[in-house]
Amino acid sequence: MSGQSITDRFAAAQHSMTGSAISKAVCKATTHEVSGPKKKHLDYLIHCTSEMNVSVPQLADTLFERTANSSWVVVFKALIATHHLMMYGNERLIQYLASRNTLFNLNNFLDKGALQGYDMSTFIRRYSRYLNEKAMSYRLVAVDFTKMKRGIDGVMRTMSTEKLIKTLPIIQNQLDALLDFQANPNELTNGVINAAFMLLFKDSIRLFAAYNEGVINLLGKDRSRIRYKRFLLAE
Repeated sequence: MSGQSITDRFAAAQHSMTGSAISKAVCKATTHEVSGPKKKHLDYLIHCTSEMNVSVPQLADTLFERTANSSWVVVFKALIATHHLMMYGNERLIQYLASRNTLFNLNNFLDKGALQGYDMSTFIRRYSRYLNEKAMSYRLVAVDFTKMKRGIDGVMRTMSTEKLIKTLPIIQNQLDALLDFQANPNELTNGVINAAFMLLFKDSIRLFAAYNEGVINLLGKDRSRIRYKRFLLAE
């Protein structure tokens, strides 16, 4: 508890008294402590996404409320927690996020009063745009590109040309938003941005793999058409 502010402790105590276990876990995962969200709190929230008696909209709204905080630490950690749940939680969470007209509206976020506030606010704006794009991708194609089956019989390798033409630009848009995070090694100066960077790194590997498999499939189809045309001309 030593890294938590008085505000964090008061909020956690409030949630304990009202019996809101989810709100308490979200509060503890998004404290003012300059470190990534603690695993035990994220694990509990992941578990909640699979519980049928848990309201996913309420869970998501609790995370959204934390992004209204003025502290870059709290907001950044709320984004990290959301990203973590999108990656490892039950699919119904990302389904709900994708169904919303708006997700994060942090384009003008700026913490002027804290150490590293200006620098970290820039990354918060970029990170929120990526998470918005990730949810939009799911909304458009009803699949999380970072979780789809890969390989010769994977989704992208067996997709029709028509679907590939529609899907590849969506993956490209998500990749562009991810790469726009643009954190250099010398900017990874604290546990919060490091936690975000690791999640983004994992997504980038999977997105690149999905995109590459789609391109390989598309090129393979083009080669097949060329061979077929040559066959017809030879007849």
